[in-house]
Amino acid sequence: MAGSPISPHAGSAGRKGPEDLYATPPPWDIGRPQPAFRALADAGAIRGRVLDAGCGTGEHVLMSAGLGLDATGIDLATTALRAAEAKAHERDLTARFLSWDARQLAGLGEWFDTVLDCGLFHIFSAQDRGAYLDSLRSVVPPGGRCFMLCFSDQQPGDTWQRVHRVTQAEIETSFADGWRVDSIEPSTIDITTDPNSVRAWLTTATRI
Repeated sequence: MAGSPISPHAGSAGRKGPEDLYATPPPWDIGRPQPAFRALADAGAIRGRVLDAGCGTGEHVLMSAGLGLDATGIDLATTALRAAEAKAHERDLTARFLSWDARQLAGLGEWFDTVLDCGLFHIFSAQDRGAYLDSLRSVVPPGGRCFMLCFSDQQPGDTWQRVHRVTQAEIETSFADGWRVDSIEPSTIDITTDPNSVRAWLTTATRI
């Protein structure tokens, strides 16, 4: 799950800042790509210039760099970005990591063929989701694709009660302007605190 400008436990009075999320290793920092994104990479679906929005400690950026792709990760947690840069050095991979707000991507002045989002979308309020999707449209050209993993409303229990459980309808509504939703499939997000993972939606959307 991504490091983010708002805590994954946002929505309550006890919000945490980006740095707080990485004061100790968070459960979504599993030290490898999420299986759903690894499968996309293996299938050749991740291509061109890649942006990981809310990259955390960089596993999906480094996965993309390992494919020989031009890969950039953005996050507001500088602790996570430093860890990502260290991993890139250790693995002898070339990747770029920027401290940047995912709701202000137009300021980059760049285009990306593939956007990856693991765990960022579901922490935004409805208003911030709109700003985020506007931001994505500004950097993804027609034909570009977004692959997104977010918490599903099918996740049982109350362990993650402060994380918004996203419905398929909310995804479809968010991507209604300027995107074609190609698929929304049941998936999982692996975490270190539960061997059964958590239920997620894997969304594929194409810029139109």
